[in-house]
Amino acid sequence: SSSSSCSFLFFFLVLFVLVLVPLTMSFMPDSGDSSITSSEEISWVAWFCSLRGNEYFCEVDEAYIQDKFNLTGLSDMVPHYRHALDMILDFEHEDELPEDQIQDVEHSAEVLYGLVHARFILTNSGLQKMLDKFLAGDFGSCPRVLCEGQATVPIGLSDVPGEATVKLFCPRCNDIFVPKLSRHQHTDGVYFGTTFPHMLFAVHPEFRPAPKINSKFEPRIYGFKLHKTAYKRMQERRAEEREIENKIAAVRAASKKYH
Repeated sequence: SSSSSCSFLFFFLVLFVLVLVPLTMSFMPDSGDSSITSSEEISWVAWFCSLRGNEYFCEVDEAYIQDKFNLTGLSDMVPHYRHALDMILDFEHEDELPEDQIQDVEHSAEVLYGLVHARFILTNSGLQKMLDKFLAGDFGSCPRVLCEGQATVPIGLSDVPGEATVKLFCPRCNDIFVPKLSRHQHTDGVYFGTTFPHMLFAVHPEFRPAPKINSKFEPRIYGFKLHKTAYKRMQERRAEEREIENKIAAVRAASKKYH
């Protein structure tokens, strides 16, 4: 009987370890799940800036968006303005939007945020956020060889929506370039404006790179530099040769006609 009791006890222990313990653990609250759930509840602004293709944008402070003075004139530029603004600020409307308008409001929210963003990055807070992204190389580097990978900043060619897509400004060569990645080539340049890069380095001149000596490429032939007027003289000489060739051809054609 003692051996049967020991066998029963052993069987019970095995059953407890293999079945009852895992079953008990499954009903315990999981701290990891709660952390994941809380991390997924991000604001609309954070979500928008995290989207693929929106890496050039910084997160506009909510207090800035809530200040009506900063939004002056935008209500006339953006359809569904009130709904779009509430979407950006994560406000829920009492009356739900019809399904056919949800997509339009989402697009208006993106446009409105871009226009607000262009104003925000000219403030001290906005300049600092964009400076951090510039120093981190978030905007890419200059494709020009002699700039040696100089970090760039986004710039718009117009302050009117829809006229030009965003470009990249190199503070070393003072030239602009098309973004390397195609996902950045469709963003409206008005969301960054024509003033931002110059304002950034005016407020933070210590981060503007000094121009390098001999940073301009010089063409050479057999090691000799070409004179500034070399191409012009070659063109003039070639034009004179063509004029002589045309005259000779005209004389030959006239002689054949009379013969």
